[in-house]
Amino acid sequence: MSYAIVGFGSIGQALAHAFARKNIKVAVASRQPPEALAPQARAIGPTVIAKSLQDALEADTIILAVPFGEHREVAKALPSWEGKTIIDATNGFGVLLEELDGVPSSAFVAKAFTGAKLVKGFNHLVAATLAIDPVVEGGHRVVFLSSDDEDAIAPVAALAKQLGFAPVNLGKLNEGGALVHARGRIWGQLIFQDLFKKEQ
Repeated sequence: MSYAIVGFGSIGQALAHAFARKNIKVAVASRQPPEALAPQARAIGPTVIAKSLQDALEADTIILAVPFGEHREVAKALPSWEGKTIIDATNGFGVLLEELDGVPSSAFVAKAFTGAKLVKGFNHLVAATLAIDPVVEGGHRVVFLSSDDEDAIAPVAALAKQLGFAPVNLGKLNEGGALVHARGRIWGQLIFQDLFKKEQ
């Protein structure tokens, strides 16, 4: 299995640290040429390799770590995403529900990546938390996963475990997965709180 992170901002770099910590090879790419990313990639670790976007997209599993509005540009880079797994780590902050056709942000993203299996994951942790060792006081930091493709969850959960996280499957994107999607200016944690209040 080969991996790539598309987007090399704070979340992309945090994820690169997670791969480097476990000596797992990962390509990193962004709108910048690979030579611009190479110094930072090398500083993170020898298994983090800066590549062009086109070369990075040869990976089997691609983590989408770009700002939400840029996902369509990434999707245009390949005519078909058949055989690829996309891990959507984006959040649609500030995007109105009407702009998403009334579906969770990842279901909206999935439409752009024709043929790909899409899994929502790694989006609920801030970059500073995502970058540090997920083994804390003998436990493992949780990552929530959701997908409309049941077969896609298992390999992404296995990757999360490899990286030291404890994966939790929330089910389909519009069910449990909707709990960890940003909705307008509200994010999952507030949604959890709202649900908890309603049950009391």
